[in-house]
Amino acid sequence: MNDVLEKAKFSADGLIPAVVQDARTREVLTVAYMNKEALQLTLERRETYLWSRSRQQLWHKGETSGNSQKVTKVSLDCDNDAVLVEVEPLGPACHTGAYSCFGVEPELEGVLQELYAVVEERKEKRPEGSYTTYLFNSGLDKILKKVGEEATETIVAAKNEDPARLVSETSDLVYHLLVMLVERGVSLDEVLKELKGRRK
Repeated sequence: MNDVLEKAKFSADGLIPAVVQDARTREVLTVAYMNKEALQLTLERRETYLWSRSRQQLWHKGETSGNSQKVTKVSLDCDNDAVLVEVEPLGPACHTGAYSCFGVEPELEGVLQELYAVVEERKEKRPEGSYTTYLFNSGLDKILKKVGEEATETIVAAKNEDPARLVSETSDLVYHLLVMLVERGVSLDEVLKELKGRRK
């Protein structure tokens, strides 16, 4: 990706349009601008940096919201005057709290991938006050115990007549399964590939 910075053609005001795209769902998350410093930091640190034209300052995506973006690939268009930044979002991309600035929402696979990425980030950074941090700090046995508890609660909910409770308990189970996968180093892509192979 080093040649991207050398080839990039910035406008007279020192900016280049940047299209930020979810690397997994292929949805466009936002369109913004980068100056040379923002592009360089994005390439070096593998997180999204942009230039705010309204504030006239460098902007590290997620610096205040926590919704950072892991950069997987950066490329230029055919004229080298626009940049595509492919990312794994760790939360909403839009300041409104939406997944994308364009009103689209990811399908189930995208939602799971996004949540998996957030769980991975919690394991790596261990922010204080996070329930996910608590689980990772407690170790595998605690995580497995919670998976068992949530599975039981999901079964009980399925036996009753309250769909909302079943939805809630199923969501809890899926979340704890993702924590378990991250702890054991199994990617969600592996699980999805296995599931897709069972289409018969």
